[in-house]
Amino acid sequence: MRAKDGKRLRLLFQTSINAPRQKTQAIVKQAAAKIGIEVEVKAVVPAVYFSTDPANADTLAHFTADLQMYSLVNGSPDPQLFLQPFVSWEIAQKENKWAGRNSTRWRHDDYDRMYKAAETEMDPVKRAALFIRMNDMLVQTPVIVPFMWRGTASAVANRLRGTEISGWDSTFWNLAHWYREA
Repeated sequence: MRAKDGKRLRLLFQTSINAPRQKTQAIVKQAAAKIGIEVEVKAVVPAVYFSTDPANADTLAHFTADLQMYSLVNGSPDPQLFLQPFVSWEIAQKENKWAGRNSTRWRHDDYDRMYKAAETEMDPVKRAALFIRMNDMLVQTPVIVPFMWRGTASAVANRLRGTEISGWDSTFWNLAHWYREA
């Protein structure tokens, strides 16, 4: 077991109760044990973990563990909303009743500047370059460790038409154009 000054290296890893998340916790715990790190796993009821109750320390926003797992979903091809949870003015803290989206409480002035610049940048190539640099900052620092992509499955009836699937939007992006062939 890894230790320093007689204190063992021990991490608390929390997430919501969900079978794939508990499997991921088990894999991380097992891998960490192989290199001498003890990981305690904690599974919180989703209604609590994802709640906005400022008095409950088991919420995602409080982030009282060493590690936590959750999904970031971007329903748009534009990455701005996906990158917003890491700006400093979104830091979840007591002063804003834990309502901020930045549960990591990471702060970087350059990231904030790039985000603000991207909000008004009209050149799509320059804007994309800002987002790429911001994303690189997040994974190289590391603020977040992206390790799982949850794909979705869709199915439609064989007589349903107008259901083209988009790689950039939800399955229902053109629902108004769906019809059933007789």
